[in-house]
Amino acid sequence: MTPLTEQQLLQILPNARPVAGIFLPALNRAALRWKIDSRVRIAAFLAQIGHESGQLRRLVENLNYSAEAMAVTWKSRYRGADGKPNAKALSLARKPEAIANDAYSGRNGNTQPGDGWRFRGRGLIQLTGRDNYRAAGLVLGLPLVEQPELLEQAEHAAQSAAWWWAKHGLNELADAGRIQDIGSVINTGQPGRVPNGAAERKALYDLALRVLS
Repeated sequence: MTPLTEQQLLQILPNARPVAGIFLPALNRAALRWKIDSRVRIAAFLAQIGHESGQLRRLVENLNYSAEAMAVTWKSRYRGADGKPNAKALSLARKPEAIANDAYSGRNGNTQPGDGWRFRGRGLIQLTGRDNYRAAGLVLGLPLVEQPELLEQAEHAAQSAAWWWAKHGLNELADAGRIQDIGSVINTGQPGRVPNGAAERKALYDLALRVLS
């Protein structure tokens, strides 16, 4: 597969125009390294990272949630029996750092105070949690536990996303055409569910296939 061109990237992710020149070489290097090397694999990868990153423009997770949004995003933690936000959601609403530290406490290796905020979603696939930062850092040769903000740089944002993609078998799911399952693995940690933004993910994939044909 020939390298992605800037014209192709902007046809698929038009809102990325301000950053396309920075991301294009980083994406091509990451795709080559992690074998995202066919039309269906590249289309699936671009669709998912396009959705997760707001078309390459958002490299750190926005946790400025309302109580209502918290109840939708983390039902078991912040939704009451009546279907409305519970007391904890109401107390944390619009406090991004407090939300991160509560929602991500004890998950993905977050064991220290402040880990939820320190290791909140970053990069093109929103890598989250101390364990994932440590694992990515070991593979990529980066001190991500000490400097998690490195994932906000284009090169590292692309490499970490492609590493996570390959590590979780998403090239193989792309080969099999299991596009919703790819989104489910990224969004929920396992296949078989309907991910947030499923319609947009699929629309971006279909568009990428046409552009890359």
